[in-house]
Amino acid sequence: MTELRVVDVAEDHLDSVWQVRIRSFGPGGDREKWQQNARAFIEDGRLLGVVDGTELVAAARIWPFEQWWGGRRVPMGGVAGVVVAPEYRGRGVGSLLMRGVLRRCAEKGYPLTGLYPATTVLYRHLGYEFAGSRYKFSFQAADLRTLGGRGTAVRRAGVADADRFQELASKAHEDRRSSGPLIWPRSEIVSWLEDEDTFAYVAEDGFVVYNWSDGALSVDELIAGSEETARALWATVGSGSSIARTVHAYCPPYDPIHLLAEHEADGDTKINRWMLRLIDAPAALAGRGYPEGAVLEADLRIDDPELPANTGDWHLSVAGGVAELKPAEPSPDALRLGPRGLAALYAGTPVQALRAAGLVTGEAGLDPVLDLTFGGPAPYMLDYF
Repeated sequence: MTELRVVDVAEDHLDSVWQVRIRSFGPGGDREKWQQNARAFIEDGRLLGVVDGTELVAAARIWPFEQWWGGRRVPMGGVAGVVVAPEYRGRGVGSLLMRGVLRRCAEKGYPLTGLYPATTVLYRHLGYEFAGSRYKFSFQAADLRTLGGRGTAVRRAGVADADRFQELASKAHEDRRSSGPLIWPRSEIVSWLEDEDTFAYVAEDGFVVYNWSDGALSVDELIAGSEETARALWATVGSGSSIARTVHAYCPPYDPIHLLAEHEADGDTKINRWMLRLIDAPAALAGRGYPEGAVLEADLRIDDPELPANTGDWHLSVAGGVAELKPAEPSPDALRLGPRGLAALYAGTPVQALRAAGLVTGEAGLDPVLDLTFGGPAPYMLDYF
């Protein structure tokens, strides 16, 4: 029997990856465009596969993202396009592939990795845990049209506004102490602004990006630094109400639109949950933001079978909005947790919930302080990848 092994996908593997992709996700998409996109991942060593002899039987790609956590940007490897040929499923191929992905994320220097799971069993086995959600709300277009903001200048955006979009989004997420939203590579933002099927408008302190979706309008992102700008941008989208009765919006459940719109969002809100894993625990904890008033001194014992560099006894110090995780002597009062518990704690899951699930054990005296330290606005994403 041939030994299965993880490899970097090469140009001559692309036809095989495409075929496995079709058998995994079904037909669809532009093959030439997909291959062009895949080549960028190949060039940077972010497209991995599993081969049986010379036959490629599984593949996954890693997006070079940054992600907001507590209002600070942390590099994150976004895992996507995980496919395994049907005849190789149930044979440990997916686990073999994902272990290669974890090692590559470490090599690339990503403290975090995240993904949208097709199944939780594989990813939880490898240390991922749910961290947040992507929400799709539906509003009446006519309702949005009446929000006002006519005194705010709004213009069409173009490629030259790509940097401005990133600046405005960064300021908003810093101010809101956001957790979860992604920072896409600038080249992707440029491609969206070049796409004639994407509609983008910008104001002095905000922007909106939206498109048509099955007879409705769909807002991918709306950033506003003031009430008047929020009203103006939502009204711009709502101006299509003579054609589209519904506006779908990807936004957090506490977005100001829920307070501005006269009618509440429809009851069929769609939620996609995403998972997180820490690759480099000291770097991930140091990169994250924390409430200014949070002060924490805690001993941790981490057991990470897949990434031994995370395993051991540690001391976590948090003060002034920053954290440091340093090796420490064993402590009988240490909080004990594995990679799933660590990921969920990082995302702000209440410690009592983690204890009830068996993901955290040990001394409970610091639980309220841990909740204060890692809590905040619920993590969310705007994008699916």
